Amino acid sequence: MQSHTVYITFNTAKRREYINITSKIEQELKKSGIKEGLAFVSAMHITAGVYINDAENGFIADLDEMLEHLAPFGKQYRHHLTGEDNGDAHLKSILVHNQVLLPVTNGKLDLGPWQQVYYAEFDGCRPKRLVIKIIGE
Repeated sequence: MQSHTVYITFNTAKRREYINITSKIEQELKKSGIKEGLAFVSAMHITAGVYINDAENGFIADLDEMLEHLAPFGKQYRHHLTGEDNGDAHLKSILVHNQVLLPVTNGKLDLGPWQQVYYAEFDGCRPKRLVIKIIGE
């Protein structure tokens, strides 16, 4: 079995951003030479996430609106008693999850016809990392 690991650093311009990382994962898969296996992608911070969904117009705005409704920025969360101001970001990351596991078949990501992989940043404007680990043969 082979493995290929890469770390990507994001430093978003806004507090909340959603970045399509599908092509970056595909590039790393090609570099790995792995034809059959799994690609694991994980946000390495508790205020960011990784999810799979559609790249259709309007979806990200709908997702952002839903997350903001469920975990609004500016609310006085108990977490803020620690001196932080990002309680909403912690909750939003739980809602979208922090990692995905992708099948690799014939050297390609085995995604559905509309599926794309996104990095979701909920407490940005500072460096944060993501790990891509591809294993297989």
